[in-house]
Amino acid sequence: MKRFTLGLSAGVLALAALMTSPARAADPVTLGVSIPTADHGFTGGIVWWANEAKKDLEKAHPGLKIIVKTAANAPEQANQLQDLVTVNKINALVIFPYESASLTQPVAQVKKKGVYVTVVDRGLTDTSAQDAYVAGDNTAFGKLPAEYIAKKLNGKGNVVALRGIPTTLDNERFDAFSGVLKAYPDIKILDAKYANWNRDDAFKVTQDYLTRFKNIDAIWAADDDMAVGVLKAIDQAKRTDIKIVFGGAGSKGMVKTILDDSNKLIQADVSYSPKFIYDAVKLTAEARLKGEALPATTIIPSVLITKENAKQFYFPNSPF
Repeated sequence: MKRFTLGLSAGVLALAALMTSPARAADPVTLGVSIPTADHGFTGGIVWWANEAKKDLEKAHPGLKIIVKTAANAPEQANQLQDLVTVNKINALVIFPYESASLTQPVAQVKKKGVYVTVVDRGLTDTSAQDAYVAGDNTAFGKLPAEYIAKKLNGKGNVVALRGIPTTLDNERFDAFSGVLKAYPDIKILDAKYANWNRDDAFKVTQDYLTRFKNIDAIWAADDDMAVGVLKAIDQAKRTDIKIVFGGAGSKGMVKTILDDSNKLIQADVSYSPKFIYDAVKLTAEARLKGEALPATTIIPSVLITKENAKQFYFPNSPF
């Protein structure tokens, strides 16, 4: 094959290179960012990081324009997608869908217009509607807390869990968490209920657990907002048997608690920062400015946060 290539004429070689090389960007990139409104801590972080990306990347790349749109519900987000294409003339889109199923067709229509589409976190029901997918590592999000709890309990104890909402994302997290603990027959998951990634719901679920179970060694709340509700319920009940409360997502409040060592129940967390919207916008913008495509799937690693590394996960200006 090498000898054959060397024997080609210069003109044929130039044509072959043109056909196999990524297309170069002929025009500036106008990138739309479509995200939910800031209706709780995590989405507040999504909005903040999206605007940080706009500020940083437009400054770094004069040929780039970024338009950030927030939507309070799925129909509003679908309408905004139409405006981004027809009014703002975007040629690239980064979308954190409000819902998966109801946004799949609107996103597919955007892609059919020739817009490059990166979907973030909440996957679509039809992956052909996207060019790339960027998300956090939901398996590690469940696996790392389970490993930490098992080690701290020396392989023996009672655990309760608070899940998010019934979604594939939540299933991945809980399956990974419970899968690790299956290797520890002396650790029992007494119950696992949905608390909807909500502080008040988590408070009520934890109150129920504390009433029903007289001995609990560790509580896994699959979100830092829920962990706040868990801590409030423990404090009100004045329970002293619980050794560990493990949340998730690396909110600045929990990371600061770890840094300051201000609550003996909170000694670790797992990263799943809303900063991945920043990463997705940056990856997409810089690829499109070069006329390149992203890998089909990019997973942002989830990392165990302890006092030793917490400083690098602390973003005091972020709302989350």
